[in-house]
Amino acid sequence: NRRFTETRRRHPMAMDRPVQDGIDQERELLAPVRQFADVLVDTSDLTGHDLRRLIRKQFHLDTPDGIAITVTSFSFPRGLPRDADTVFDVRFLRNPHYVPELKPLTGRDAGVADYIRQDPEFDGFFQRMSELILSLLPGYGSEGKAYLTIAFGCTGGRHRSVFLAECLSSLLRDRGFGVTTVHRDADVEFSASSPAS
Repeated sequence: NRRFTETRRRHPMAMDRPVQDGIDQERELLAPVRQFADVLVDTSDLTGHDLRRLIRKQFHLDTPDGIAITVTSFSFPRGLPRDADTVFDVRFLRNPHYVPELKPLTGRDAGVADYIRQDPEFDGFFQRMSELILSLLPGYGSEGKAYLTIAFGCTGGRHRSVFLAECLSSLLRDRGFGVTTVHRDADVEFSASSPAS
């Protein structure tokens, strides 16, 4: 009863009646199912987070690799990805856009990867950033977070952000996490008027 009175949601079985009427009707409908239950949980004093935690623990779902992780690259001028939980701005790294033979390539190409790796700032940043992400994943898992999107942005979304997204995806896969990698803007048609990546 308390949970429904403290939220704006109406009980689906008591839309125009008191909450307790809906709860009573729900109990009546579930009575035949209850007799077959292996586990009964009194949710009276549980918050939504507490209930999620209890269910994950009861059914051994409390592992961080249950999170669906997406690592994406993007171009800042085209806007942040809507579903990004964590965003890293990698425009401080050397820009391959200004190297003529690298300009038409992307961060998936070996030449671009080598160029970015040689940036004195790259190793320290990648180590600290990946340690941060790895330290957060267990907490997200225990909180029951089902989806996590980590985004890397640069100016054109073709070089630096793509390379960093590939590096982090590879590291996470090596650690046993399921990862989807998306390069939102890497294949946008390149032209002289396109922003530098």
